[in-house]
Amino acid sequence: MDSPLISLERVKRYFGSGDTEVRALDGVTLDIHTGEFVAIIGQSGSGKSTLMNILGCLDRPTDGTYRVRGQDVADLDADELAGMRRETFGFIFQRYNLLASVSASENVEIPAVYAGLSHAERQEKADTLLSRLGLGDRLDHKPNQLSGGQQQRVAVARALINDAEVILADEPTGALDSGSSDELLGLLEELHEAGRTIILITHDPKVAERAKRVIELKDGRVVSDIGSADIVTPAADSYRHTGKGPSPVSQVVESVKMAFRSLRANLFRTALTLLGVVIGVAAVVAMLAIGQGSQRQVMARFESMGSNLLFVRPGAPGTRMRGDAIATLTLADADALNELDNVRAAVPSRTGSATLRVGNNDYSTSIEGVSAGWPIAQNRGMLYGSFFTEEDVDRRIGVVVLGTTSAGNLFDNVQDAVGQYIFLGGAPFEVAGVLEEKGASSWGQDQDDVALVPITTGMMRLFGQNYLSSITIAVDDTDRISETETEATALLLARHGTEDFQLRNTASILESVQQTQNSFSILLGSVASISLLVGGIGVMNIMLVSVSERTREIGVRMATGARRSDIMSQFLIESLVVGGLGGVAGVLIGFGVCFLLGANGMPIAVTLTPAALAFTSAMVTGLVFGLLPARKAAHLDPVTALASE
Repeated sequence: MDSPLISLERVKRYFGSGDTEVRALDGVTLDIHTGEFVAIIGQSGSGKSTLMNILGCLDRPTDGTYRVRGQDVADLDADELAGMRRETFGFIFQRYNLLASVSASENVEIPAVYAGLSHAERQEKADTLLSRLGLGDRLDHKPNQLSGGQQQRVAVARALINDAEVILADEPTGALDSGSSDELLGLLEELHEAGRTIILITHDPKVAERAKRVIELKDGRVVSDIGSADIVTPAADSYRHTGKGPSPVSQVVESVKMAFRSLRANLFRTALTLLGVVIGVAAVVAMLAIGQGSQRQVMARFESMGSNLLFVRPGAPGTRMRGDAIATLTLADADALNELDNVRAAVPSRTGSATLRVGNNDYSTSIEGVSAGWPIAQNRGMLYGSFFTEEDVDRRIGVVVLGTTSAGNLFDNVQDAVGQYIFLGGAPFEVAGVLEEKGASSWGQDQDDVALVPITTGMMRLFGQNYLSSITIAVDDTDRISETETEATALLLARHGTEDFQLRNTASILESVQQTQNSFSILLGSVASISLLVGGIGVMNIMLVSVSERTREIGVRMATGARRSDIMSQFLIESLVVGGLGGVAGVLIGFGVCFLLGANGMPIAVTLTPAALAFTSAMVTGLVFGLLPARKAAHLDPVTALASE
């Protein structure tokens, strides 16, 4: 006779320790050959279910040797044991252990998923098997829509789909009526005649009589082994032993399907789980959009001053400008700076205040004497009329350019101001034009409440002094602004013989403002991320609950050949699906919030980067917080999982 398919030598299985030690198996030795029909019989507590778990590689012996095709099972790791179960054994459980949320056909397909069969191939095999078993019209029915006998036939089909060599049937007739029991036993006899090895676990002697060999257990020991070893030799190509398992792509696809099925089964709980992630992602998107919008608004106001400007102020660095200390910059300095390379315009400025009068209407505002290059440096256009010219400056003409606020306080119609005369410092000035409206500056000053006069006219008629308040330098190439700043500093040092001036670059101001705004955006994003963190904790909590609720399902999958990596990837992908769904919903809601806020006048800057960041964070949250539940599921003991309620 050929070497045995299954061989046990002095196998023991103890539970507990010390005084509470239970010897479920106490030195079992037996061989089972390919093609046998064996019944293992015994009363409750005799050890027959424990023996079945060891035979099916669901459990390991405490002591002794168990070999399958000469391979010592003790040398196999968890995934190799899963491969052994997948390729060698088909389980028919007493309680059927069908997944309630999927159809009969999908229940049958489960072992084939872990064997690496394509969707079309396993669906065809499942439907063929169910049709052969008389369930061709029940393929799409869920277990609760089937009778006990029909459910048991689904379990038989599941045991056969991978062409298992050995069928392990644990009390298969325990929950069936006599008619269904005879039908099932007849089916097992047919499978035996087709060459399969049948191991039937039962406590009923009448059921055991249908087997060709009966092994009786009592108190964990074999007390009798009777009957002939009636062996049916299978065809050489009866069984497939691929050993490859599912491909990574098919594994991901199946895990995603199972994830959506699981989420649909508990819609309310899924919605609550998603809510935390959705709120977190939406908050991140909205907060960062608000932060970036505010930053852009502030930066736009600063840049409206000109990001290509250098400012020269009188007085040595580190000193306060008071009294005669301010008298260090002159028109000649501005003229000299105008001659530097890369300088578009060097605009001298002298500021003061005065009362403007039109008829009996008086209005006090700031007066600034500037050169004709002022519109270039300030990037400011005209609303009405025109700016004064270089000729007006050279001839000290009495002309004035008003801001819209100043003009509005002096004239009923701003447009009518052009060509009118106003009294300024007791002297008449013709209004040459009105500046385009600018609004408030970033520090709140009204940039339209101003009156501009030629610098030479102002010094002669208004200010009474020939020194400047500042010189504004506009450069052509902003990439060379630092070089121009160095040249301007050297020129003024050469002219003055000492550093009695201060020169500042607007780029440094803009950089400081941008850094402040970036910090503000990071703060807003960090606050919003707390919501995402809370959502992640919710995901972990729900996934842990899901593992607890689906423990038996995990046991069924392990019994039918799922490796630890298969179980872990399934629950990780479920967490990722939760994170992904929450991320998509959160991004859409965040965009909606941004739209509403923008429509109500709040500065909003919606870009793809924060949305992508928030979505990625949601996925990472799902991955990180799903890791612990997935690991817990993957390391469940198959026997314990199958026994859970």
